[in-house]
Amino acid sequence: MSSDANQGVAPTKDMIEEGSAFLPKFDANGLLTAVVLDVDDHEVLVVAFMNQEAIDVTLNTGRVTFWSRSRQQLWTKGETSGHFLEVREIRVDCDQDALVIYAKPAGPTCHTGRKSCFYRQVDGGALVKVNT
Repeated sequence: MSSDANQGVAPTKDMIEEGSAFLPKFDANGLLTAVVLDVDDHEVLVVAFMNQEAIDVTLNTGRVTFWSRSRQQLWTKGETSGHFLEVREIRVDCDQDALVIYAKPAGPTCHTGRKSCFYRQVDGGALVKVNT
């Protein structure tokens, strides 16, 4: 259900925190943060942003779609590689301004060919590759 279902009605705190309506709260740029986890091992695969259109496309297709801030357009993860992220579950936080999406990756998620975009850790100010 998109946020326009309650168009013209300002949602109350109780509606947002305890209600059953999906009422995403976007920032001043019309975006919210989406964290995608591997449904099997819960590894963080990618963090990106979604606008209402990206949410609608994701809900309608079952494939994770984001809003690219740099390109100013929608992009479906895997549209060029074929390594789509198939949605298994979407969770929203208490104030509905962030999403956690559990997805089944169809291959590497990162454009570098790695499973996750989070393949390095900070160690004493330096970056060290980790196994992903």
